[in-house]
Amino acid sequence: MIPADVSLLGSDPWWLVLLKALFAFVLLLVLTLWVIVFERQLVGRMQHRHGPIYNGPFGALQSLADGMKLMFKEDLTPKGADKLIYNLAPFIIAVPAITAFSVIPFAGRVPLPWGGETNLQVADTPVSVLFILAIAAIGAYGIVLAGWSSGSTYPLLGGLRSTAQIISYEIAMGLALVAVFLQSGAMSTSQIVEAQGTPVKLFFGPEVPIWYCLSLFPSFVIYLVSMVGETNRAPFDMPEAEGELVAGFATEYSSMKYAMFFMAEYMNMITVSSLATTMFLGGYKAPLPFNLIPGLDQGWWGLLWFFLKTAFLLSIFVWLRGTLPRVRYDQLMGLGWKVLIPISLAWLVLVAGLRLLVREGLSPLPIILVGLVLGLVVAVVFVQGLRADEAAEAREKLRRPSRRFSAFAGGYPVPPLEGQELPESARVVRASAATQTRSGVDTLTDDEGPEDDVDEDLDDDSDSATTKESDS
Repeated sequence: MIPADVSLLGSDPWWLVLLKALFAFVLLLVLTLWVIVFERQLVGRMQHRHGPIYNGPFGALQSLADGMKLMFKEDLTPKGADKLIYNLAPFIIAVPAITAFSVIPFAGRVPLPWGGETNLQVADTPVSVLFILAIAAIGAYGIVLAGWSSGSTYPLLGGLRSTAQIISYEIAMGLALVAVFLQSGAMSTSQIVEAQGTPVKLFFGPEVPIWYCLSLFPSFVIYLVSMVGETNRAPFDMPEAEGELVAGFATEYSSMKYAMFFMAEYMNMITVSSLATTMFLGGYKAPLPFNLIPGLDQGWWGLLWFFLKTAFLLSIFVWLRGTLPRVRYDQLMGLGWKVLIPISLAWLVLVAGLRLLVREGLSPLPIILVGLVLGLVVAVVFVQGLRADEAAEAREKLRRPSRRFSAFAGGYPVPPLEGQELPESARVVRASAATQTRSGVDTLTDDEGPEDDVDEDLDDDSDSATTKESDS
């Protein structure tokens, strides 16, 4: 029998490892509840909604009431559902989000109340980041299986959308993280954090640590966009678009099974935000100027800095939800395959070349500045190219006639594609005709067809014939 390898857990005894695992689990649950209340508070203030702001202390009773409502709802199961997979799907989504949190370092070496020190991290592997990406990909199976096992059309469409979306944005996310691997020379989360704490000599001052959100700014932006698409959050929440798919993959779920899907969504938000904090924002390292104060960049203070950085990234999720409308599905996939992935590949080649130059003895600061300048140049060129394409499409649209189509022709509501227009309703046509009549402009409405034109021509001919007869 091969003995178990516990070297990944460090030198801590088994009971201390269990305590740290329990701490990480409780921390994730508390953060999940906090994010729900925080999102309602922030969106409520953005949209002037009084319920989430004033119901109870800090508006917490609104979320508590919603949770109790879901808890006491009837748990229904569709007659045509695959009951085993239907009941397992919510757990398949939630478990990977909890598991991925185990390799995130919340702080460095912290003192224990009973003496001694330990790393505030459940486990650390040489490939911790790859472990997180692999575990996160398993969560997509839960959405697909939930849509397939429901035995309904809308959940199946939501599951298929989720599959394509997660595959597309996981590629861009992985390429963004590869640049971090090259820069730090490691794939361990704790080693990447320590690499960002290494001071770098500046031209105009002392040595200071530079986080990867600055030195690898394009990778940071690509990761931010990819993490929104990875978690199916607005404006990329196509798998559960209520305007098209009722509730997407969760249409046939109710009660606590329905609540587990959204608990898993918030857990995934926290996981990807924690990973972004670890990879790009220095993890548990204190920001300037607090890292210059003795004692504020070590011990339990790291947990505070880690929480503040993660909360900042979570606020970006909430801000996007409260301000941006949902995009079309073709725009979503085009952003992933035509924009993020090509830019990630080009930036990765550039980073690899710059790292090679560093190994030859060049100073890292000019290379970082060159990378930022080139990144800005690429961004400007790309934006100009997008504007040129949009202008070309607009000119082409003016040259060609619009194609009318029925949104319900196939039995399911679908949004119009480029070059297609929804037919105007009869009420809009009548209002337009009335406005034109009042302004003294005689125009044909959409209700008038070729037959009306023929009738008017016949009436004109008969009137002229009558006039000629009377003259004679």
